[in-house]
Amino acid sequence: MALQQSNSGGAGNGTVASGYDESAIQVLEGLEPVRVRPGMFIGSTGPTGLHHLVWEVVDNAVDEAMQGYCTRIEVMLLANGGCRVSDNGRGIPVGPHPQYPNRSTAEIVLTVLHAGGKFGGGGYKVSGGLHGVGVSVVNALSRRLILEIDRDGKHHEMEFTDGGKPTKPLDVKGKAPRGRTGTTVTFWPDETIFQEGVEFRAQTVSERLQIMAFLNRNLEIVFKDETASSGPVTVTYRYSGGISDYVRHLNASKEPLFKKVGYFENSEKEQEVEVAFQWNTGYHDGIYSFANGIATTEGGMHEEGLKKALTNVVKTYAKEKGLLKEKDDVQGEDIREGLTAIVSVRITQPQFEGQTKTKLGNVSVRSLVERTTNEKLAEWLQENPSEARALVQKSLLAGRARLAARQARELTRRKSALEGAGMPDKLADCSSRNAKESELFIVEGDSAGGSAIRARDPERQAILPIRGKILNVERARVDRMLKNTEIQSLIGAIGAGLGEEVDVSKCRYGKIIILADADVDGSHIRTLLLTFFYRQMRQLVEGGYIFVAQPPLYSTVIGKEKVYLKDDMDKARFLERRPNHSQPFNRLKGLGEMDFGELGETTMDREKRTLLQVTVEQAALADDVMSVLMGENVESRKQFIQSHAKDVRFLDI
Repeated sequence: MALQQSNSGGAGNGTVASGYDESAIQVLEGLEPVRVRPGMFIGSTGPTGLHHLVWEVVDNAVDEAMQGYCTRIEVMLLANGGCRVSDNGRGIPVGPHPQYPNRSTAEIVLTVLHAGGKFGGGGYKVSGGLHGVGVSVVNALSRRLILEIDRDGKHHEMEFTDGGKPTKPLDVKGKAPRGRTGTTVTFWPDETIFQEGVEFRAQTVSERLQIMAFLNRNLEIVFKDETASSGPVTVTYRYSGGISDYVRHLNASKEPLFKKVGYFENSEKEQEVEVAFQWNTGYHDGIYSFANGIATTEGGMHEEGLKKALTNVVKTYAKEKGLLKEKDDVQGEDIREGLTAIVSVRITQPQFEGQTKTKLGNVSVRSLVERTTNEKLAEWLQENPSEARALVQKSLLAGRARLAARQARELTRRKSALEGAGMPDKLADCSSRNAKESELFIVEGDSAGGSAIRARDPERQAILPIRGKILNVERARVDRMLKNTEIQSLIGAIGAGLGEEVDVSKCRYGKIIILADADVDGSHIRTLLLTFFYRQMRQLVEGGYIFVAQPPLYSTVIGKEKVYLKDDMDKARFLERRPNHSQPFNRLKGLGEMDFGELGETTMDREKRTLLQVTVEQAALADDVMSVLMGENVESRKQFIQSHAKDVRFLDI
């Protein structure tokens, strides 16, 4: 998960607006549509959209690797704010384009939308690009871009400025290094488009490149960061085990149920699949799917095929070996408990669905994955009897826990029905029944809860005090979790359900805001709550419902005005601006020590407060970090904290 800071009109009367004639119809040519509506092409003009530029260029290089023409990709964040992506593929064609004989093909690729080798022209059998706009969009949204191509023994260069305008035609600058072929794109994002900032985040880029290396066995991806404060940094990713190494990486912070990582693959004329898997002793499953190297975070046909076959194969094996009795109730979710699996498919004509185009819709892929899993997984279980037995035993325990959890849910529902609305006694609800405008503050401690109740807007802000640190759901099965009083209160107040039953349309609040102290204990409480939401109400995280409030840690006085400072970094910046400030700083030890006026002004007032929105950027990464932070492996947690200590202002959790 990532924390991101967040801080009408029209006539509609049926009449024709004045001046609406033929001249009012605007025709956008070339790359103009991208600059006018950048969000349509890269999602947003914030940090996510900025980094999308990098992914577009890197995806082109990875496409070359998937065709077998590229073995090395280098990505560099330059000290001057640019990004350079270089590959040793075939190089973009440099000759005149058949449709535009006076312009080079390379220029067409950089300046014309939907121009490339991925539209049935025979250039690519398998491609990761979803929309085919790729590098031309990067060019459109850059203030400057330099294209270098090594092909046919020559080194070609071309430069574009001001959103994709060529400064001159593609030119030969000399000989290519001996035997060298490939493409290098260096670009500087346009500050007028990305007004929130054009600084790339090294950790975000590095993590994405590592995943790409896992998905492309033996592809070497080198990441160089010239922007690091400690000096240039170089990291090389190359995995001979491919997605099997990916599973080992994801389970490194967990306790494996057995040491072996299973793997199988299969291919047909226009599609292929590979699957890697390993169970751990935890209670949460993680199936991460990819199509042509693109993360299909909404799942799709390949996930459906894997899940269906997985359930059938394991239950059939368990019955044949006498491990599963007729009375035993084992379902797919029980078998998947503790599973970490990667399913990666490559297909000539991918069909993407869903709001974000990250759900695979090819029915033929489901058939391929299901048939392959039925055959290959059955063989793996026969060849690994001790691992298979451990898996079945874990599934049986999970099934019993599921039944116990169901009984606990039913008891909770009956109790709620008898008590009427079923709202927790300590919930100070808001009067509005419009979920979109309503907010739920989860506040640690009765004292802080009392202050928050007095400080709130009673019409739109509800307060739910919780006592101490809630149960760490990373280390507890759902049946035990449902017995926890504080978690029962959370589930009842939010009203959207739990686990796979969550229905975001039933959520009683448009914002669920975690309000905890700004000290170490407060951070721990926030992490426990975020773990609960990620594991048991992930649909709310994905929907953008979860926020973190930022109460100040310090206050001081300037003249007659009290000033609040969020944390030590904020205090340091304040002292840089005012080195002669002589007033002693007051450290606010807790929310309970702030009077309701201070709490309302600094943390709850919609006009003055600052919230961090919690989003899921990469599910596998979020799962991994949650396991590190909240799991049993102390050494992994220590190493993670040490390596990320300087990056806490935008920490992926």
